[in-house]
Amino acid sequence: MSFGEPNNPYNSAPQPPAGAPGAAGYGYPQQPGVPPQGYGYPQAPGMGGVPQFGTPGMPTLAHWGLRVVATIIDGIIIGLPYYVLGIAGVAMASGDNGSGGGIALALIGFIGTIVLAFWQLAKEGSTGQTIGKRAMKIRLLKEADGSTLGFGLAFGRRICHIVDSIACYIGWLWPLWDSKKQTFADKICSTVVIRSQ
Repeated sequence: MSFGEPNNPYNSAPQPPAGAPGAAGYGYPQQPGVPPQGYGYPQAPGMGGVPQFGTPGMPTLAHWGLRVVATIIDGIIIGLPYYVLGIAGVAMASGDNGSGGGIALALIGFIGTIVLAFWQLAKEGSTGQTIGKRAMKIRLLKEADGSTLGFGLAFGRRICHIVDSIACYIGWLWPLWDSKKQTFADKICSTVVIRSQ
């Protein structure tokens, strides 16, 4: 077979680009009247295929006020054992003539605070909610797929909050004007806080 023969496939007219009328598609044939299907998330304007929060069918982002109140609630709960047992320990130490009972009580309060903080972190990683977030009906999730963070990423996000505090705490205020309502730690870890039902 030579290139000049009429049945030679290399000698045929150029094909129109894929997706154009009359173009030959690859894979399974499409049914008439059904648009071709893509993979992954549905296309959203301006997001390069990632769904935009706030659009129909997508969760609503939590506003800054809800996040602040949730953080205050968590701070009170985590700090409560330390302050209660610490104050009791100081009062006891001033009256026990150096027996050490007050210091032991303050130490127990400190250990209780650490345990509560890690328990809250584990709950946030596994369910997306601390006690404060549950009270405010908000949830922390991965931005890409809406799954929970797991303990490691939740812990890493807490460490990343250092970045929120570096420049005069501007990262903590960033959700007030950010389109995704993210702090710098959220941006680093690719997380979002949404309203839960």
